[in-house]
Amino acid sequence: MNPVLEVAGLEKRYGAITVVDRVDFTLARGQCLGLIGPNGAGKSTLFNLLDGSVAPNAGTVRLDGQDVTRVAQYRRARLGLGRASQIPRPFHALSVFDNVLVGVMHGSRQAGTARDRTLEILEMVGLAERPGRIAGSLTLLDRKRLELAKAVSVGSKVLLLDEIAGGLTEREVELLVELVRRLKPALGIIWVEHIAHALMAVADHIMVLHFGARVALGPPREVMASSLVQQIYLGKSIDDLATT
Repeated sequence: MNPVLEVAGLEKRYGAITVVDRVDFTLARGQCLGLIGPNGAGKSTLFNLLDGSVAPNAGTVRLDGQDVTRVAQYRRARLGLGRASQIPRPFHALSVFDNVLVGVMHGSRQAGTARDRTLEILEMVGLAERPGRIAGSLTLLDRKRLELAKAVSVGSKVLLLDEIAGGLTEREVELLVELVRRLKPALGIIWVEHIAHALMAVADHIMVLHFGARVALGPPREVMASSLVQQIYLGKSIDDLATT
């Protein structure tokens, strides 16, 4: 299976401090990679390196075979890299439909097909019955659904999910997990999430960062059961985690 995202030797330094330390991994379409680590591990900086908002000191990022290491953030979005954050940032005064249409038009610039694609995305994320609602009036769960819709609207091949389950009730987390599962077959997904059982329900592999370096990468239960991972991040056993 050809990787949709290839990261090799990625490094970011601020003076003498190395925040991301020679990170390597690949991601295929239809796969979800969970990214965990303690606060300050370098997770947010890695996401910023991937989406182009921060330039690396070394290493390469290839998106669907194309080297995008020095490509600007807005161009990476058009090439197929979307990002959804913990705090939704919709265009509050616009309708749900128009919020997604903006992204679709940015990706395709074809008005006729853009409207059909917008409706398709709204159906996919569970907002098809609320296209005319003003984004600022939505519930938190629906704002997160809209955040995901905006992230995929540009024609994303890779989706970066940055703690999107934060602030939701347990039932809402379950609904969000179901949504990510629906999106997963068409995308490569990297998900940073502190709600570990949500991550384990979707991720095919989990990568652990510690002081910017990759210290573990593998199947979720195998990684979570690692004594090293429990020591530096979880502070609990795999049995405790399963009942969280």
